Amino acid sequence: MAAPAFGSVFAPTMSLATAVDGVFGAGKVVEVEDLRLHPASHVLHYGSACFEGLKAHKANDGSVRIFRAERHVERMRRSAATLHLPMPPTELLHEMLVAVTRDNLDLVPDQPGSLYLRPTLIGTLPNIGAAASPSTSALLYVLASPVGDYFAGGVRPLTLLVEHDLPRSTPQFGQVKSGANYVMALGPTLKAKAEHGVDQVLFAPGGKVTETGAANLILIDDERVLTPELDGSMLPGVTRDSILQLARDSGRTVEERQMNIDDVRAWAAAGGEAALSGTAAVLSPVGTLLWADGESLTFGDGGVGPNVTALREALTAIHRGDAEDTHGWLTLVEA
Repeated sequence: MAAPAFGSVFAPTMSLATAVDGVFGAGKVVEVEDLRLHPASHVLHYGSACFEGLKAHKANDGSVRIFRAERHVERMRRSAATLHLPMPPTELLHEMLVAVTRDNLDLVPDQPGSLYLRPTLIGTLPNIGAAASPSTSALLYVLASPVGDYFAGGVRPLTLLVEHDLPRSTPQFGQVKSGANYVMALGPTLKAKAEHGVDQVLFAPGGKVTETGAANLILIDDERVLTPELDGSMLPGVTRDSILQLARDSGRTVEERQMNIDDVRAWAAAGGEAALSGTAAVLSPVGTLLWADGESLTFGDGGVGPNVTALREALTAIHRGDAEDTHGWLTLVEA
């Protein structure tokens, strides 16, 4: 029997809190059930919603730790501020992540599985005349989903199609983890998969390299790491930040700057590797870039390169407890 799709099975409980007049009440753990929303809720008409995605990992000694909870809380608060939603207090959101993990400790899979956590914030003000004003009421909840390895059968090299015309998102909202950014990328990605058989689309409007629909691009070799700078149009990935720090720890030079597609061509021509970073897929190797006109280029030998493997292993070793958490990235959850 095939394993369920990533993120399609849920723990029986979630944590939940509500905001009235912009002020949040206490969080509580409740059973997962359908939400009751007024048909005029702000989120249903004006897109006032944001979310996060992070993981709790079971170490080899059986302990469970959430990876970089503080950074995800910080990013969600920035998203809420940008969307003018009531901003969850840092302590509240952190406690809700810990609470739902604690309530479902028995569901945290062994490595390489994890308990995927999905905090979600939606505007609930029932007013269809509020297009030009924010929602002062909101619902905040954290779902938990036991997941296996993102790639069934192990890590494999991905193939990306370069999109030269369309952006992934708008410049002012690309840094927000909002559903609108993902649905903007959905059409071009489905088209690319159907017409070219690729895994994802690398958005490079006008030749400027940004990211794919759901992950950051990182170029890696023996001595350097190169990635597009965060200019507000791209998601500031927590996995991206973690990989860059681990690259520095390994002695590699890390460069974040504006990149164009010729930089990527030159990197591949020099034998460098490429990967996509994200919470679900961790660090996934890119084997091939394609263009709609038939041009293609290969990174390394087109397979899973040693530098991508080394940095991925450095990160997953922290998840497993095999490497010391020198940066204080883990939050222990005890029963």
